[in-house]
Amino acid sequence: MQCYIFADENTIIFLVQDASIKNLIFDLGGVILDLSVDHTLSAFSQLSKIDKDTVKRIFGSSPEFDLYEKGLLDDGEFRNFIRTAYNVIVADHEIDRCWNAMLLGIPLVKLNLLKRLQQSYSVFLLSNTNNIHLDYINNTILHGITGERLLDNYFHKAYYSQRMKKRKPEPEIFIQVLEENMLVPSQTLFLDDNALNIQSADKVGIKTAHITNPDLVLEIFESFI
Repeated sequence: MQCYIFADENTIIFLVQDASIKNLIFDLGGVILDLSVDHTLSAFSQLSKIDKDTVKRIFGSSPEFDLYEKGLLDDGEFRNFIRTAYNVIVADHEIDRCWNAMLLGIPLVKLNLLKRLQQSYSVFLLSNTNNIHLDYINNTILHGITGERLLDNYFHKAYYSQRMKKRKPEPEIFIQVLEENMLVPSQTLFLDDNALNIQSADKVGIKTAHITNPDLVLEIFESFI
């Protein structure tokens, strides 16, 4: 298979063949799922009538977003946080609509690729996500593409931060996946669009590929398409 080596976190300097890789761990957003956080920032700005820069500042500085991804807030608590943070009195479905606006879709070619990769590798998902997003991914995005309602079917095992009570880039989240599946780090390739997550996986001995654009996954595994 193909594995990318980097001069720094953004620059691919050459391509090598690496026959030692037995296991693949995929991030979801920005790797399999097309993602634009800016769409959610715009949606919350329109909903709250707060300028987008302020919406973005609140988004980036509030610990509640990370807590929700770690399953330490339930859906109702998260929605109430949004109401307070952006000073809005709106129904749950309006908050969910804005929150899900960042989820743009999953190309069918990537779903088909994951099925083919399962024939040659142990394939895992490791995603920082949350209940509202996962419900939308399964019941709206995936169902609309394939008629299915369970993204887990495209992996040998799927790991979600809100169920693990951990989130990337915490090293413990990678160690849990390795230990539960008896994976050898040097035989495992982790693909993620976030440089901090890549660095954390590298520190526990996992080989890494920084996905700097969503189509890069298709280039890496071109021979499986």
